[in-house]
Amino acid sequence: MSETPEAGILSGLRVIDCGSYIAGPAAAIVMADFGAEVIKIERPPHGDPYRFLTRVPGMPVSDVNYCWLLDARNKKSVALNLGDAAGRDVLLKLVATADVFITNYQPQLVRKFRLSYEELASLNERLIYASITGYGEIGEDAEKPGYDMNAYWARSGLMDVMHNADAEPCQSPSGFGDHPTAMTLFGGIMLALYRRQLSGKGAKVETSLAANGVWSNSCQVQAAMCGAAFVPKWTRKTTVNPLVNHYVTRDGRRFIFCLLDPKKDWMALCRALGFEALMDDPRFATPETRRANGPELVQKIDQAVAEKDMAEWVAIFREHDVIWGPVPTLDQVVADPQMIANQTFAELEHPVLGKLKTVNNPVNIAGVKKAKPRVAPEVGEHSEEVLRELGYSGEAIQELADRGVIKTNRHS
Repeated sequence: MSETPEAGILSGLRVIDCGSYIAGPAAAIVMADFGAEVIKIERPPHGDPYRFLTRVPGMPVSDVNYCWLLDARNKKSVALNLGDAAGRDVLLKLVATADVFITNYQPQLVRKFRLSYEELASLNERLIYASITGYGEIGEDAEKPGYDMNAYWARSGLMDVMHNADAEPCQSPSGFGDHPTAMTLFGGIMLALYRRQLSGKGAKVETSLAANGVWSNSCQVQAAMCGAAFVPKWTRKTTVNPLVNHYVTRDGRRFIFCLLDPKKDWMALCRALGFEALMDDPRFATPETRRANGPELVQKIDQAVAEKDMAEWVAIFREHDVIWGPVPTLDQVVADPQMIANQTFAELEHPVLGKLKTVNNPVNIAGVKKAKPRVAPEVGEHSEEVLRELGYSGEAIQELADRGVIKTNRHS
């Protein structure tokens, strides 16, 4: 494998993305960003249902298919009907040439299309087979469909934890659990590739949305395992820790403190807010008294913070080494100079819309350049190209297209 910045550290690897929606396919994006060839398998004629997620009520409204733009960039699309023997045969020919096969199909579909690790590994002993399920491969819910909202967010306890005493649990944003779970799968794939370097043999990698949700919520889950006593939920004004709380400035901007060092951070906050007289006030001098008098302290901080604009507080908090963070709107996130400076976003050239930003994967390796994002493919855009590479003639491709086994740009 070449490691030149131009080619990408994963150049030379072929990845088959045989999944739908986000969790599996997003792992393939990371590999594509680092130079792997990723071939997206979609069902003709309409492709991955994820192409239509932006139309679901409640999603941000846009003429741009932003979900597909993000999670299908740098991929080739091959439209195959795997329910047809000829379509499955094309896939098996691809698998024989592949390094990695990624799927998040339910077990029922894996069985239906005969795409288990054992069946595919018999064609290619070096294959890394990477699978994501909703709830794991064993147990009464193994066959159950799982989106990140129910498997990652709700089932893990995150939904129950993440709300104030005066609010109902909220739904998670789209892809909230899928993208972190994809990073877990990516890590597993890379471990398996490293093992293959040593042994020459492929392997199966597996994870689930539920397991990743529990991992994200693991401090709370571990507390429950240890029989910890959970305190009742609170509101912003009645918080048990006013030093880990959010506040609103005079110009309506919100930020959050995360002050965990009881002595140092309390003193720094008092100096920043002009609370020198409160430093040794018995009502607030210790974590215990600040907890006992939390509502009164929140009120005092509210009043002080509301006297200045955010820009003023930025300078003051920097001067006094106060640990805080803004709570920006999404419009502010995409314009955040810190994000931009660290290449959190990448630019792609859209054939119709021109230059657009997209979200970079969060892995960076010194000296390795990521691939410049290419626009997400149309359904079956690369079917003919890939089938010709596999040895199919123009006549054979035409026959498969006529039967609806494949879809191509020319045969749609």
